[in-house]
Amino acid sequence: MTVQPSKTRHRLSSKFLPMLAGGNHHGVVTILAFISAISLSPASLSAADIPATPGAAVPKEPVSHETSPKQPKTPVVIPQVEKHSYGPHPRQMVYFWKAKFDKPTPVLVFFHGGSWAYGDYRTVSGMLQETLAAGISVVSVEYRFLKDATEDGLVPPVKGPMLDCARALQFVRSKAKEWNLDKTRVATAGSSAGACTSLWLAFHDDLADPKSDDPIARESTRVTCATADQAQDSLDPKHMGTYGWAAFGTTPDSSKGKRVFDEEGRQRIMPWIKEYSPYELVSKDDPAIGLYYPNPPDPGNDAKGGLHSTSFGVRLKARCDEHKSPCELVYPGAPDVKYKTPTEFIIGHLLR
Repeated sequence: MTVQPSKTRHRLSSKFLPMLAGGNHHGVVTILAFISAISLSPASLSAADIPATPGAAVPKEPVSHETSPKQPKTPVVIPQVEKHSYGPHPRQMVYFWKAKFDKPTPVLVFFHGGSWAYGDYRTVSGMLQETLAAGISVVSVEYRFLKDATEDGLVPPVKGPMLDCARALQFVRSKAKEWNLDKTRVATAGSSAGACTSLWLAFHDDLADPKSDDPIARESTRVTCATADQAQDSLDPKHMGTYGWAAFGTTPDSSKGKRVFDEEGRQRIMPWIKEYSPYELVSKDDPAIGLYYPNPPDPGNDAKGGLHSTSFGVRLKARCDEHKSPCELVYPGAPDVKYKTPTEFIIGHLLR
């Protein structure tokens, strides 16, 4: 399968991909970062201390899984991995596992979850062994968090992690010959916030800049397929509450009382909502999408599941169907399931 054709209707320019990012800092981001700091295990915190030596092999180490109920609760050991920098910030790193095949292999590019405020590359381990065994190389991406983007000056803060992941995808493609990759067969995947990023890239226009002097910026960001585990389909605060406001570095006006939604504030950030919400970017030329949720939908109770509500998947599936864009929605009891897991979906589409 070849990469889907470029789309042309959205406006974000690829010239921003290599730039440093930032925006208005918001207290919610600080709280999320603090919560993550006290909840991560010592093993998880130690990953940030690995020296950022380009191409260096990272030793095997135990992994804990905090982002998805589908992942095993017991620690596992991940294979030895190469670590490469794709930008100047310490968090702009990719971790590469090479499938052992003579011919160029397809590649899975994974984005971890954590509200764009915590988490690391090791949460890919639930997909790693089966994907490598199938002959698909794997890359797990670390990126700047919202607070890092704020410090770097990009507005809105969510542009930081989103564009970092786009740049990382381009970086991987630029390494196709060196890493023995088939850059026409590329998939993205992620959980929670990483799933939202995976969908954003899958639905977005190609961010390649063919005229750039930077060879990495000339690489495509279009993919063959994408999966999303417990994704948010939108960053609209009307649906996402505090999570949505934090992504844009804003706070709602509570002068009318906490129970009154700040519609005026929402309208001010509507251009950002439309630019960074996967739901808004769906069109008929999008790649195949797999949406995965641990609970069946509960009609009339959209709040069930919180930030990982299956209602988001139902809404996005309907949007894709409207545009005749291929999309599979999987949850317990879902009808007509072809691929039961994100890993099966990736393998099924990349090895056609």
